[in-house]
Amino acid sequence: MGSFLSSLLSGPGPEDSSSSSESSGVLTFHSAPRWQLHFNSVKETPKLMVIDFSASWCGPCKFMEPALNDMANRFTDVEFVKLDVDELPDVAQEFGVQAMPTFVLLKKGKEVDRVVGAQKNELEKKVDKHRS
Repeated sequence: MGSFLSSLLSGPGPEDSSSSSESSGVLTFHSAPRWQLHFNSVKETPKLMVIDFSASWCGPCKFMEPALNDMANRFTDVEFVKLDVDELPDVAQEFGVQAMPTFVLLKKGKEVDRVVGAQKNELEKKVDKHRS
C-alpha cells in the first residue's frame, strides 16, 4: 500500500521506470533493476551524482524538495537522483542510509561526501565543492 500511496502523492508518471520532471531535472527511480541499469551506465563518468534518499511520509524530505529542484536547475553539470527508501530498501541499505533525508554524493560510482538531514546550505556547499 505504501508504494501505491507514494505513486498517488508523486503524481502521474510511469510506474517502475525512471522519470525526469521537466521543471526540476531530478531523476526518480521506482525499481531496483532500472536504478542499477542507470547507475552502471554512469558510474564510470566523472560527473557528480547526488542521490536523495527520502520517503513520501518524511516531513524534512518534503522541506528539502524545492531546494533540491532549485539546485538541479542551477547545477546542470550535476545529476540529481531521488530514491524512495520504501520503494528501494535494498539500495538504501547498500548505501548505509539510516536517516532521512540522506544525500549521498558520488563520483565515478564512489561516495565522495554525504549530508544527513534537511541541511540545505550544507548540501549546496558540498555540491558546489565536488562538482568540478
